[in-house]
Amino acid sequence: MRPVAKALTIAGSDNSGGAGIQADLKTFTAFGVYGMTAITAVTAQNTLGVLGFEEVSLGLIAAQIDSIVSDIGVDAAKTGMLASAPIVALVADKVREHGITNLVVDPVMRAKSGDPLLAEDAQEAVRALLLPRALVVTPNAPEAEALTGRRIETLADMRAAARDLHAMGVRWVVVKGGHLPFEGDAVDVVYNGHEFVELRSPRYPTKHTHGTGCTFSAAIAAGLAKGREPLAAIRRAKEYVSRAIETALAIGHGHGPTNHLVDVHSDW
Repeated sequence: MRPVAKALTIAGSDNSGGAGIQADLKTFTAFGVYGMTAITAVTAQNTLGVLGFEEVSLGLIAAQIDSIVSDIGVDAAKTGMLASAPIVALVADKVREHGITNLVVDPVMRAKSGDPLLAEDAQEAVRALLLPRALVVTPNAPEAEALTGRRIETLADMRAAARDLHAMGVRWVVVKGGHLPFEGDAVDVVYNGHEFVELRSPRYPTKHTHGTGCTFSAAIAAGLAKGREPLAAIRRAKEYVSRAIETALAIGHGHGPTNHLVDVHSDW
């Protein structure tokens, strides 16, 4: 049997299928990567909003991660919804314990509907405990504002926030600009401590963008699992998400999901 790249998502479950572990698994599959999960919380949500969620016990989260690493192995991992400071601390400890170096942190704080998914006191745990363990972090502008305390309105602000996040220990920072009212392209700023790279993609007139952050970070993790260099994985993820938004699915009465089935060659 030929070897296969393996990626682990440590995140919440989105029963509507557009975000969370469901989006991550679809993205891993689109990239030809074997996907595995450690579920941190179970949500009840749809395209209109989050009706509620319950956290998974710390013991069971730990057991999920341990069972995967001890048997199957992890070429790359990503985090999504972590919900609370104790879960953030546990995940950071497990990443350290198991020597997971290809870690993508998507600092999920709110759902597309605006519903909170991360306790306010957990933000400091993300800064202090998880970001120093990350190879890549992928905040949108509001998340970058929360993590840095810096107002972000311009490209210069995005660069400054990227510097701040890199100083927290992350090796590659991607500050996403999709939430910012720039005319023309959606611009993401990438920073590795030495140089800035701007990644641009068209803006599409659609409200169906549920799960874009999960999908983007999962695509980066998939690239890393397949041995790609961080910038190459980030570029490919940007292309994939742009196409997924362009062909987004009109599902539900609110913010529908992106199209995870958009054509991606698994041999990339």
